[in-house]
Amino acid sequence: MSAGLPVDQVPNGAVFLDLVLRNRFNQIIVDRFSEAGVSDWWLTAGCLAQSVWNVQANRPAEQAIADYDLFYFDPNTSWQAEDAMINRVADMFSDLPIRVEIRNQARVPIWYPEKFGAEYGAVNAASDGIDRFAYRTTAIGLRKIGDGYRLYAPFGLDAVLDGVIIPNPVLPVRAVYEAKVARWQKIWPTLTVMPWPDSAVELD
Repeated sequence: MSAGLPVDQVPNGAVFLDLVLRNRFNQIIVDRFSEAGVSDWWLTAGCLAQSVWNVQANRPAEQAIADYDLFYFDPNTSWQAEDAMINRVADMFSDLPIRVEIRNQARVPIWYPEKFGAEYGAVNAASDGIDRFAYRTTAIGLRKIGDGYRLYAPFGLDAVLDGVIIPNPVLPVRAVYEAKVARWQKIWPTLTVMPWPDSAVELD
């Protein structure tokens, strides 16, 4: 399990955290879920990056964010266990006008091949899901332990702060990458998008 690093040990971590927590929903989620008794979890993906881009564009930090992703790791890969967690989180955040999506990363290898036509590989921690995002730029996790924040940023924070979308072709999901970044560019037109590399292996 990756514990991440304290914010002050991550280059530009304090700047990133300040921007992310201007979105009050990010703050509420990490505050509440830190008390949920789950040891391995991260708030991750678009809700973090897009909060940054909104603030930089002088928009409300919460604007145009479709959902808030929570990743956790539970070796119990039964559908029932994950469904119980989904229902628990729905209750936990039922007072907020947002959609919080939580998924057990240990279960991803079960359904991923059927959905995407490729093997996902073994998962041993919630951070493994972050490592395999189609975009290095949004491969960032935030969580709170006690009074302190930790960041998991395997590719660093420069790209997200600079608004540069960089692909992460560890899985053959070029179409997913291109569709998502096209949507992002419509909302945040100042983003710079790097193309999916032609050398990346793709499935027919």
